[in-house]
Amino acid sequence: MTGAAQRIAVIGGGITGLAAAHAALSHDGGHEVVLFEASDRVGGKILTSPFAGHAAIDEGPDAFLARLPWGSALARAVGLGDQLVSPAVSRAAVWWDALHPIPEGLLLGLPTEVLALARSPLLTWGGKLRAATEPLRPHTSPAPDSLGAFVRARFGDQVHLRLVDPLVGSIYAADTDHFSLAAIPQIAELANSARSVLLAGRKARARSVAATGPIFYAPVGGMGTLTSATAAAVSAAGGDIRIHAPVDELAADGRGWRVNGERFDSVILACPAATAARLLSSAAPDAAQAIATIPTAEVAIVSLAVLATEWPRGRFGLSGYLVPKPKQQLVTAVSFGSQKWAHWGGVNSVLRVSLGRDGLPVLHLSDEQLTAAAIDELSGHFGYALQPTDVRISRWPGAFPQYRPHHADLVAMATRALPEGLTLAGASYHGIGVPACIRSGELAAARAAGRGAASSGGALTE
Repeated sequence: MTGAAQRIAVIGGGITGLAAAHAALSHDGGHEVVLFEASDRVGGKILTSPFAGHAAIDEGPDAFLARLPWGSALARAVGLGDQLVSPAVSRAAVWWDALHPIPEGLLLGLPTEVLALARSPLLTWGGKLRAATEPLRPHTSPAPDSLGAFVRARFGDQVHLRLVDPLVGSIYAADTDHFSLAAIPQIAELANSARSVLLAGRKARARSVAATGPIFYAPVGGMGTLTSATAAAVSAAGGDIRIHAPVDELAADGRGWRVNGERFDSVILACPAATAARLLSSAAPDAAQAIATIPTAEVAIVSLAVLATEWPRGRFGLSGYLVPKPKQQLVTAVSFGSQKWAHWGGVNSVLRVSLGRDGLPVLHLSDEQLTAAAIDELSGHFGYALQPTDVRISRWPGAFPQYRPHHADLVAMATRALPEGLTLAGASYHGIGVPACIRSGELAAARAAGRGAASSGGALTE
């Protein structure tokens, strides 16, 4: 059953806002949608541009998880279903005085196979023994909601510092000692369902291995084609996308809301928490106060082009590597882009280097300093002087919301404090990653259009 036609404002033109606008227009009922984007383009943290002779190299995320359906479903809906590709190489490594391939049998860094862990030189024998005794340890309560504290209690410091923190930290730019356990559903489910995480993880991994298909997808033209195709679909369906359109006014207007002088029935705030808190300061002060406390982490991505003669395809046989905190200077992860993606071939091989995380700010540094850090650290890791032919700096201030312990409770409190007709959506609340953002936007659209569940709260992550 559909409700009456709604006039819906979407504030924010990242993937969340675009997905929300697309979903609202896809519902029956003749809804009118206006999307407000403050910058000069849509796409938010998704940006694809030419680099070093390549037509399309991502400056932000370069893929999305295939096991979560919302990314691939949106891609198909906007005509990109036959353009999705998967990485040619998927095995990564961890840098700990050398490149060590990540052991088999891990679930987001948690060991599920003791023998595979025993064969890896990444951990000492003491660290391996500590991890192997996990099934013998008493139950660890997940109530404190700290991912780092939970993993340390179950598996010891080495598994946390050399496996879980690099893997999860690279996804969220996080320090997992200060990150919500509940925000990582795969691990939280194990923590809540069984005393031994290792044994429960073995069963969970067996189920995931049995599932066939790629782990990651990306459009062959880069992630930017997903946002541009979604924007085109929104416009084709009658949606009004306005760039250079910052929102300065959000106020009650009878049973509706006034946005920059225009009246709407519903408003979806698909913008970062800091922006939403500013807009809600008068309309919903309790919600504004809650979400204003959500911190963020900044990162920079340094793209380096190296002559293919100096970086032959297949070097190291890896898609990239992670740098654990004890070994970090500024670099946290490195992607061997031209090995990871078969269609990135050519004269130049591309590496994407991530710098910065929660507790490790980098954007105060100049482009020259960021470039020097990336080249110097990678040269030290590789054992020879890296000599890139091209360099590109992509700066992402506040790019990664940080889910502190009990983040879900904070979001639930803010959601309850919202007046009717206002909805929060996006990475600040419901999960970092393209599929989670898409789902958050689509659930918000269902509410705004008068359909779906009463709440889109909860931790939705990759």
